[in-house]
Amino acid sequence: MTTNHWEHFAHAAPEFAEAVRARFGQYPHHVLATLRKDGSPRLTGLNLTFRGGELWLGMMPGSRKALDLRRDPRFALYGNPGPDDTMPDGDVRISGRAVEIVDPPELHRFAEESGETPRPFHLFRAELTEVVGVAVDGDDLVVRAWTPDGGLRTLRRGNDDEPVREE
Repeated sequence: MTTNHWEHFAHAAPEFAEAVRARFGQYPHHVLATLRKDGSPRLTGLNLTFRGGELWLGMMPGSRKALDLRRDPRFALYGNPGPDDTMPDGDVRISGRAVEIVDPPELHRFAEESGETPRPFHLFRAELTEVVGVAVDGDDLVVRAWTPDGGLRTLRRGNDDEPVREE
């Protein structure tokens, strides 16, 4: 398996990575899915940060989502769809595993670089397993999906009479 950090994704599929990053940058709040102790999903709001070739997830101390990720690091992150149903830039989602950063000097440095007063918080670095973007292009629905092992695939679907086409 190849590396699965944001920087690797951005190098492997630069145009798609920039589109995904820009889409997440349109709004500050997004939706994070984690797994509860019983295996059921938990959806919560989240702000994210791109810094130093990584995608970072920061959380309040003791938050349920942080405790979920400590127990089971799998997550899905869905980009805020915006204020209406037009979604001109489509939607994006990222799946992966969250790696908690627990080194106090590293946490302190991260907080200072964010312009915040260092205080207790949870910080996770995202390891990507899949990045997906869905958009409409003319009459076609275009799905772009990237995985560390499979690279970038683009599927295009027209009306119901047309088969799905891979580009």
